[in-house]
Amino acid sequence: MSTPDRHHNLSLEELDRRSFFHPNTDLRAFAAGELGDPVIMEGGKGIRIHDRTGRSYIDAGAGLLCVNVGYGRDEIADAIAAQAHKLAFYHAHGGHASEVAIRLTQRVLDLAPRGMRSVFWGLQGSDAHETMIKLVWYVNNVLGRPRKKKIIARHRAYHGLTIMAGSLSGLPQYHRAFDLPLGPVLHTQAPYFYRREDGVQTEAAYAQACADELDRLIQAEGPDTVAAFIAEPVMSSGGVLPPPANYWPLVQQVLRKHDVMLLLDEVVTGFGRLGAWFGAELYGLDADMISISKGLTSGYLPLAGSLVSERIWRVLETGSTQFGPFAHGFTYVAHPVCAAAALANLDILARERLPENAGSVGAHLLAELRRRFGDHPLVGDIRGVGLLAAIEFVADRATRRRFAIDLKIGQRISHAARDEDLIIRALPDGDIIGFSPPLIITRQEIDDILDRLGRAIARVTDALIAAREFHPPAE
Repeated sequence: MSTPDRHHNLSLEELDRRSFFHPNTDLRAFAAGELGDPVIMEGGKGIRIHDRTGRSYIDAGAGLLCVNVGYGRDEIADAIAAQAHKLAFYHAHGGHASEVAIRLTQRVLDLAPRGMRSVFWGLQGSDAHETMIKLVWYVNNVLGRPRKKKIIARHRAYHGLTIMAGSLSGLPQYHRAFDLPLGPVLHTQAPYFYRREDGVQTEAAYAQACADELDRLIQAEGPDTVAAFIAEPVMSSGGVLPPPANYWPLVQQVLRKHDVMLLLDEVVTGFGRLGAWFGAELYGLDADMISISKGLTSGYLPLAGSLVSERIWRVLETGSTQFGPFAHGFTYVAHPVCAAAALANLDILARERLPENAGSVGAHLLAELRRRFGDHPLVGDIRGVGLLAAIEFVADRATRRRFAIDLKIGQRISHAARDEDLIIRALPDGDIIGFSPPLIITRQEIDDILDRLGRAIARVTDALIAAREFHPPAE
């Protein structure tokens, strides 16, 4: 039998490598030490985070697009402690609640896009999406439409990695080894304007083409079998893909035509990242359900929600007569300590006008990215909305030709940025790096980030040229 001090002679790094099961990590290489020592973070303040060696980094990713109010906010920590002393936990089943959870629910609905009626609480985006899909199926059972169950998502989408959320996600690396996708899940094209087949096609024409493809898919499957369409207002992890002009009005027209629900994934875009409290507000979206998570607590504690519209709520109430008590929920639904963290976080977002800051500083970020790197021979596209932006790197700007996959350009630039004490994220399925800094960031801090990024890109470019893996165009 093991004892508590069995591994007392091992370093923290050795213990990590021996026992910590890391997500999205090459398990064999990590365990063998081929990836270097684990990076063990110890503290943070503002937009910076430091590891246990004392090395400080600018976090231009806000953790995983979640630390909207920045690190080290005592106000949130104090709210967590106060609630833990008062009531650390009680469940929400069978009509139970806590005051802090009730206050949070109403606060979120007051901020939410028009038409939202109620919130079902969970812990992360993945389970919020699981909840929404179960609600879709439940509603259609109540309405006597047992065949109307298929869910359409988009290629390149990221909605989480549980079985159903992973199935909805449209990135092949999250499917191959896990027998996904499962269930009645379909995928349509992403609004990836830069990668349109016809390079001279206008945004308006491309948006119409996307809507037409969705329409054809629904008609081919049978509108009586298609229940919902799930999408982010702006695709985030799939490459930061702002919708082309008129995309959302055209898509909503198709959904209304076929009586298909709109499930809006605002896990990343909610609570200010796009320069508005919600992406639905920015793009005039009329959703049936909305998922929220990351910016809700700025990552200080896990919390997520599935918002349902008045129309959906009326059907749910009817379902109780037909099926009895609503048979879905988790142990930690509306956890009071998490709710306290969320309320304190929302106070900061509102008081410091951080959604507005994301809009103004985000415009500066996008303009500076284009000014500094728009003509760089490796850069194919620069895009973004608010404090969500990306650079896509290509081997040939004229033809938009990609680099060979094994060159891993995005990862190399991300690693080179680490040498500049800058954390940026290489996005999956393409040589794309993403920017999603805390919403507290200033223009001066953006300029500092881009100075560091410029040095990182220059080093990678020089290495590619020296290895004859890239041939810059003749001037």
